[in-house]
Amino acid sequence: MKKLAAMLAGVALAMPIAAAAQDAAGTTKKDSYRFLIVPKVVHPWFDKVNDGAQMAAAALKAQTGADVEIVYSAPQTADVVQQVQIVESAISTRPDGIAIDLLDPAGNRGSLEAAQGQDIPLVIFDSVPPEGTQIPYIGSDFCEQAKIAARRLVEVLGGEGEVAIMMGVPTAPNHSIRAECHREVFAEHPGIKVVAEGIDNDSIETAQQQAAAIMQANPNLKGWVASDAAGPIGIGQAIVEAGKQGQVTLVGLDNLPEMLDMIRSGVADSSSASQPELQGYWSVMLLWAQATGAPVPGYLDTGNAFLTKDNLGN
Repeated sequence: MKKLAAMLAGVALAMPIAAAAQDAAGTTKKDSYRFLIVPKVVHPWFDKVNDGAQMAAAALKAQTGADVEIVYSAPQTADVVQQVQIVESAISTRPDGIAIDLLDPAGNRGSLEAAQGQDIPLVIFDSVPPEGTQIPYIGSDFCEQAKIAARRLVEVLGGEGEVAIMMGVPTAPNHSIRAECHREVFAEHPGIKVVAEGIDNDSIETAQQQAAAIMQANPNLKGWVASDAAGPIGIGQAIVEAGKQGQVTLVGLDNLPEMLDMIRSGVADSSSASQPELQGYWSVMLLWAQATGAPVPGYLDTGNAFLTKDNLGN
C-alpha cells in the first residue's frame, strides 16, 4: 500500500486544480458519493483492487471534502448469474457508479444496459466491454501479458517440449484473450506442443486439481502458463505435491503473495503481472469523473510488469 501511495501521490496533489476546472466547465458537485465494485469472484487479486478503490476514496475525500463510500460486493463463485443479481440489486439503490469485471459479456449485457438506462455511470475493469457498448474500461494489454509469459516459457524450454495452459474462466474476456494469445505464441514454435488445457474458474483449489490430473496424464509435460491469477498458484501447489520442482517450468500470472513466494523458492520461474491496485484506484476516479459530468477516456492502460527472482526486490 505504501508503494501504491507513492505512485499516486502526484495524482492526488493535482486534483484540486482539476476539480476547479471542472466546476468552471459546468460540472456538478455532491457532498457524498457511493460507488459499487463488483469483481468476478471472492479472490485475493480482487482484494488488491478493493485496496486501490479505498485509496481513491480517501484521496477524493482529502482533496474535495466529499464523502466517498466504496461498496465491494463479490460473487461467492465465478457465476455470471450471481454477478448480474448483484448489479441489478444495486441499480435499485441508485449508486453514483458501478465498476465491474465481466464474467460473460453476453450474460452481463442486460444488467449493464439497465444501469445505462438509469444514467448510472459504469466502468469495466480487468476486462473489455461488450461489443457495441460505450463503457470506459481499465486494464492492461491482456494479449501482450500472455505473450510475455508464453515467450518466456519457450525460452526457458529451449523451444522444445510439451506444455499446458490453465484457461481460468473461459467466458471471461481477459482470460479468453490470454489463453488465445498463449496458443498463438506456442504455434510459432514447432518444437512446442500444447498437450492439455485446464479450466479452473478462478479457483486455486480447482487449478490444483486440474493441474495434478493433467500432469499425471502427461508425464512428459515440461511447462505451464496460466490465464488467471488463481491458476498458477494451484499449478505450483500441484508441482510441489508431485515432486516435480525443476522438472516442470511454471511461468505464472500476476503478483499475489503466493505467486511471489513461488518465484523466490524456485517453484515458478517468473510471472507476467498486471497491477490490480491501480485498476481499483482508477475505476473509482473514472466513476467520480462521470458522476460530476466530466469527460473520461474510453480506455486506460495500467500496464504490465515481468517479475523474476532477480527483480522482486524492486
